[in-house]
Amino acid sequence: MTLPPLSVQDLASISEGHSSTQALARTLDLARLAEELGFARLWYAEHHGMASIASSSPEVLIANAAAHTSRIRVGAGGVMLPNHVPLRVVETYRTLNGLYPDRIDLGIGRAGGSDGLTLRALRSTGGEDFPHEFAEMLAFEQNGFPDDHPFRKVKVAPADIALPPIWMLGSSGASAQMAGQYGIGYAFASHFSPTPAGPAFRAYRTAFRPSARFEKPHAILCVAVICAPTDEEAHYLSKSMELMWLRLRSGDPQKIASPEAADAHPWTEGERAFVESQSNLWIVGSPETVKAKIVEKVNETVADEVMVSTTIFDYDKRLESYRLLKEIWDA
Repeated sequence: MTLPPLSVQDLASISEGHSSTQALARTLDLARLAEELGFARLWYAEHHGMASIASSSPEVLIANAAAHTSRIRVGAGGVMLPNHVPLRVVETYRTLNGLYPDRIDLGIGRAGGSDGLTLRALRSTGGEDFPHEFAEMLAFEQNGFPDDHPFRKVKVAPADIALPPIWMLGSSGASAQMAGQYGIGYAFASHFSPTPAGPAFRAYRTAFRPSARFEKPHAILCVAVICAPTDEEAHYLSKSMELMWLRLRSGDPQKIASPEAADAHPWTEGERAFVESQSNLWIVGSPETVKAKIVEKVNETVADEVMVSTTIFDYDKRLESYRLLKEIWDA
């Protein structure tokens, strides 16, 4: 079988003993490596108020990565629309598309990407009005307001640059049909959602209507991967992600701990049970093991593309994980 393209999602993760400045600097290492190895695209997620994640401003990371690469597509995976004014999103991503033509992607999500208090500080709408917000964003882009609408007279600048291709992000399938009806791309977050992606992909393809940017549906499967030379080393490295998820569930997000620190945590039976249930979503192992498991998911969903998110304490081991996976994927 012909394997689909591989892409990268980066959260600008921050490890214990490192600063946010160091974590942000390392995003360029991954961007350059992803381009060198031939990954299709690189997306930055939007999260707020989390000690382990520095990607609160995807548009800034996009501009930085695009300026230091020349081929790879760079985008948001995604802009959490309830946290933003639709007009501002259009302005920002038109500007990026003008600076880096045919290299920018705009992924749109309906969640807030943070806790309730932080979302209040962001003046987030919480996603309850997402369909209206999304329609308003497209109306600004397409000058699609009715003649009697007050926004009809708004002049969007830059005026002669279009938005980049738009992707709808989902984690439960709720947005799949909407993405298909609008004729845009669709990406499913299997890296943290226990909901099967297959039904959402089928709903997306069934509802799909061709558009100027997407003549046919394009469904991206996002997966969490930790790849190392051996299964044993990969499972050892995954201990950091186990503790990270436990802390997230407990409402105490911290920087990513080392595997040794995760081992030293006084685990309870309940915590172990939670981590075991969560780890079913992760693909961990040697290159051969990881490739086989991803191919299995591709066969289940008929995904057009696979986007990989990797959380490892050691930054160099994280780069190695992407390198090992891409090498065996292309072999």
